[in-house]
Amino acid sequence: MSDPTPTTTVDKYAWSAIARALPSKRAAGERVGDFDEIYASYDEAAVRAQASRCIQCPHPLCMQGCPLSNRIPEWLALAAQGQFLEAAAISRSTSNMPEICSRVCPQEKLCEGACILNARTQPVAIGAVERFINDYAFAHHAVEITQAPPNGFRVAIVGSGPGGISCADELAQRGYDVTVFESLLIPGGLLVNGIPGFKLEKDIVARRIDLLAKRGVKFQLGVKVGWDVTCAHLRREFDAVFLGVGAQRAKPLDVPGSELTGVVDSIPFLIQKNVVSPLVDLPPVDVVGKRVAVLGGGDTAMDCLRTALRSGAREAVCLYRRDLANMPGSKKEYANAIEEGATFEFLTNPISLVGNAQGAVTEVRCVRMELGAADASGRRKPRPVPGSEFTVPTDVVLVAYGFDPVPFPPGSDLAMLATDEWGALKVDANQMTSEAGIFAGGDASRGASLVVHAVRDARKAAEGIDRYLHVAKSTQPAS
Repeated sequence: MSDPTPTTTVDKYAWSAIARALPSKRAAGERVGDFDEIYASYDEAAVRAQASRCIQCPHPLCMQGCPLSNRIPEWLALAAQGQFLEAAAISRSTSNMPEICSRVCPQEKLCEGACILNARTQPVAIGAVERFINDYAFAHHAVEITQAPPNGFRVAIVGSGPGGISCADELAQRGYDVTVFESLLIPGGLLVNGIPGFKLEKDIVARRIDLLAKRGVKFQLGVKVGWDVTCAHLRREFDAVFLGVGAQRAKPLDVPGSELTGVVDSIPFLIQKNVVSPLVDLPPVDVVGKRVAVLGGGDTAMDCLRTALRSGAREAVCLYRRDLANMPGSKKEYANAIEEGATFEFLTNPISLVGNAQGAVTEVRCVRMELGAADASGRRKPRPVPGSEFTVPTDVVLVAYGFDPVPFPPGSDLAMLATDEWGALKVDANQMTSEAGIFAGGDASRGASLVVHAVRDARKAAEGIDRYLHVAKSTQPAS
């Protein structure tokens, strides 16, 4: 590998001569017939041109916009010069799964949204360049898989989603003996179960899991910690524990008729349609030829719309109580959903569900909304418009109102950990919970959030675990 420091002068005006261009997408009519990724990749000339649009700010706003503070200008400069392996190495230095984050992060709200070029033109295509350089590194077998010398400590990771994988990776690279406990029989957590293949193909996640295994990380599948295995057992067998259990308890649909047949939570629907495996046993949700209504406006709602259409739905409509400007879901995913045939009813709030004599849902009763003053988060608060009720005919309702952490059983020793009012685990600056030696991160400690936030928490927790165990070791009396 060559010197990672760029050796040529950057043309700070390339952005004005080269227009932003994203990788091509498959035609909507083709892509709704499968669950494959919809985006192609750049060729080498295109990625060099797009990377060269970075003006190499002295105080890069893109790094401030990235939760991981990725060294974006550095690897953009290297990519612009064709030093793709060196660029990927810089990318991996601050992220444990850049090939995944580049696919699922809402760059328009993070790094690209902060790009200084937004003041004059379109931002640098940071996410697409990040995807290219990391896929290039894997294709050229340039991702390190060496095992670090063991340091004598053992750590249990609970959950194999983005937080668990990232913490395991960080610790393994520091010489820890790491075992990941996963309640399902397929590793990957949210990355496999919650994110459809058209955004993140399963073999990308499997490749990352395989890399961890080659680094010495062990996986115990089908083990539900807190139910099958106690925390006390883990504390006896391991020196520290990281809880990356996510947040998959669906927020309830608190309206009359929510008990009707055909009303389904989003995650079971997505798992069933996206994970093709005999290891996943869920009740079937048939949408073929049916009218599907999706409630909510986040990325999970976008995933449900697009999955329903791929699964044969006659129509898929999103009912969301705010407008497009205030919708939390990615605008890129919104555009993709529109292209694929989804429709949207904004400023629309469901107030009840109506069923037939057999107890199956047939329509959603809604009320039109208007936006009032901003709430504590800065978003304008919706309020109903009197006399504006109307109905939306439907055969299946998919509820995508968000998620809360799943509570541990009342008798579990993990249930003694301190939580906030939403059930998320309280952690300190080192990601340690109220119990010494037990750490947590990602959705388990912050509620449903972004994959990149789980990666950041996990890296922070790995550092906290490392400090905690080495301090504990240094204070032990000499034998």
